[in-house]
Amino acid sequence: MNVSPEFISIGGNRNPAAADWDNAGSQLLAFGADNTIALWDPQDEGLQGVQAILSGHTKAVNAVKFFATQSPDVSVLLSGSADNTLRIWRARRGERFECVKTLSDHTQPVTRIATLPESEIFATGSSDGSVKIWKFVHDAEFTSIDVELTQTINTSPKYFPLNIALAPLDESSTVLAVAGTRSAIQIFVSRETQFHLSATLTGHEGWIRALAFTRETPDADSDLLLASASQDKYIRLWRLHQGDELPAASTALSDPALGGLGKSLSNKAHWIDSAMSKHSVTFEALLLGHEDWIYQASWRHREGKLQLLTTSEDNSLAIWESDPNSGVWVCITRLGEISAQKGSTSATGSAGGFWVGLWSPDGNSVVSLGRTGSWRKWTYSAAEDMWAQHVAITGHVREVKGVSWSRDGSYLLTTGSDQTTRLFSQWKRDVASPSWHEFSRPQIHGYDLNCIDAVSNTQFISGADEKLLRVFDEPKGVAHMLHNLCAIDFPTSTSATLPDAANIPVLGLSNKAIQAIDDDAPNQNADEDDGDAIDPASTIRKSTLEFKHPPFEDHLARHLLWPETEKLYGHGYEISAVAVSKSGALVATACRASSIDHAVIRLYDTKDWLEVKPALKAHSLTVTSLQFSADDEYLLSVGRDRQWVVWGRSTEEAMYTLKHSNPKGHARMILGAAWTTLELPTFMTAGRDKSVKVWQITETGVQLKATVTASTAVTAVACSGKLVNSRLMFAFGTENGEIGVGSIASEALDEANVCMVKTEVSPAKTINQIVWRPGREEGEQQIAVASDDTSLRIFKVQQVSS
Repeated sequence: MNVSPEFISIGGNRNPAAADWDNAGSQLLAFGADNTIALWDPQDEGLQGVQAILSGHTKAVNAVKFFATQSPDVSVLLSGSADNTLRIWRARRGERFECVKTLSDHTQPVTRIATLPESEIFATGSSDGSVKIWKFVHDAEFTSIDVELTQTINTSPKYFPLNIALAPLDESSTVLAVAGTRSAIQIFVSRETQFHLSATLTGHEGWIRALAFTRETPDADSDLLLASASQDKYIRLWRLHQGDELPAASTALSDPALGGLGKSLSNKAHWIDSAMSKHSVTFEALLLGHEDWIYQASWRHREGKLQLLTTSEDNSLAIWESDPNSGVWVCITRLGEISAQKGSTSATGSAGGFWVGLWSPDGNSVVSLGRTGSWRKWTYSAAEDMWAQHVAITGHVREVKGVSWSRDGSYLLTTGSDQTTRLFSQWKRDVASPSWHEFSRPQIHGYDLNCIDAVSNTQFISGADEKLLRVFDEPKGVAHMLHNLCAIDFPTSTSATLPDAANIPVLGLSNKAIQAIDDDAPNQNADEDDGDAIDPASTIRKSTLEFKHPPFEDHLARHLLWPETEKLYGHGYEISAVAVSKSGALVATACRASSIDHAVIRLYDTKDWLEVKPALKAHSLTVTSLQFSADDEYLLSVGRDRQWVVWGRSTEEAMYTLKHSNPKGHARMILGAAWTTLELPTFMTAGRDKSVKVWQITETGVQLKATVTASTAVTAVACSGKLVNSRLMFAFGTENGEIGVGSIASEALDEANVCMVKTEVSPAKTINQIVWRPGREEGEQQIAVASDDTSLRIFKVQQVSS
């Protein structure tokens, strides 16, 4: 069996230090994603998204930094995590990154990493209140890499270092800036191998979130500039000038735009000494313009000008440069969301701030990461003299709990603990290989979502921690987009009844249908005397729903919801499982339970959405998985009470009764269940007792035909919808992220061939669900895998002829 990754979607961690774009060799962007590191090439014309994921850390990755190797053939990546470790990864051109060293010197989470280009030094900051200075020891080819700890600087009990920056001061010494949970910046200067505290810069009024050094001009002898950005919404620039004399006083202090602030800005000079020279540190400028906390600042020399990129909680990304005439620093470009469009909650589409802002290696693109885990990318067009937004990548930021293909396999739905449901499909354009993207965010919710299933190609049902299930219908705007970009057939039979779009009323949880109006239609609210003035939120301009490319994050969060058409009540606790019958006429649901009264399975018919009574009673603890057989003759349920139950359809179409049960189906709780497509009714169960069992219903009862063992608890199992070379294909996932893909000859069920997917492409945490893509040719099978490591992965499965 050959199993290869086809697509990975994963959201970025909400930490300003958890991403870096390699200026040299690989030109890849690395970002922390839960406890893994994702690698993405934002300049890739094919838009193939995340290329690889590096697993190794056991807790969230807080800091990621590329080390400048001065070699185009070797990339070295440093990562720091909440598991208190620092890992060093190395990759040669065209090869995967491998972890070559793990350092455990910090006693608390590693929060920051700073490197010094053209030097072997790097520094790390941690919640243990220390900054550690390290030195790389390696050969020219980086075949052997070792690290020496040269110094530990303690900043506690005064403050915790939130960030650090390094720069060469002169030929013999280095300057280190450290700041964090207080409003002052400490400047350290190295003498031989040790750093000594030389100055403390005051002026900010809040915690300092960003520090960045640069030379004022590309000339090595020019002054050093330090940018510091804070929770006080201001950016301060500081000048480090060599010599006994102070630099010419900055005219920026008398800038009339500062108003009364100008008087309170101290221009006190701080003096710092190295072994060779003396430097003054003076306040240079105050940059005003952000309306909320500032998270990141980074310098770049672009086209002969020095520019500073900052990102803020106010949903904007700003580029600043100094006015050549007055010397005043001004914001020349602002990208992101305009204040008027901000919502008050995630439900009304607010982005919740930009956490990361990075320059591309050529300086002509910038990317930023927002609260929803999605990246945004802008590229500068010299011809139009403007920054244009381009397609970037998106992903869940919490555990992905449920995944379901549409009935015809044309798109994929995922749902999870970040309270969103997302729709992925392939963009079919004139390139060699189509690329996968998120095309719609049907549900943005106020509760964690646990399970999902497609009712038809234009309808799905999802269950959450709120004790009820919700049914959603595809709006016309999304159907048109999927038809135009993904070549998915437009639903002609139901198109007359489909609403145009949906939104969430400001104080509501339910998506309401809204209509699309022509761009030139008059605004209904213009006439004050009109008694029928409509709410502007209940309409949308048609042009907003016309896309020539996969939608950007702003549209996904605001305009591509699906209207909710039904709510299903009845359960008393959080919904744990949902399954739709193969005919689409019935839905079976279950909830978390600790007694036989609550561990019931409720059935609803999809025509009138009424419950089919009575509820099915057999389990005594939570039902973890439900599935209907291919002909809907049987419903299989498994639970934490270690039993599986097969319900058979009675004479009445919608009624099911208990046919078979096994209270000791597994030695531990059963977490997954799947029907096969064999002629005799055969099903599989997966349990915490590290096994997958194959059962067959015969005239005499249910027989155990085979047991497939795994190395750890099995949490999900799925069977392909068709036989391949008269063999049954199945896949299972385990508690620690392993995936096994196997095949069984239909006449010898006890002989299973299982191939384990390579660890480097498998998820890093528990697998919650696996589903096979329907409607695929025999040699082109695919599985979608939802995992607790926040990733959705699609794998291609090919049977290799022996």
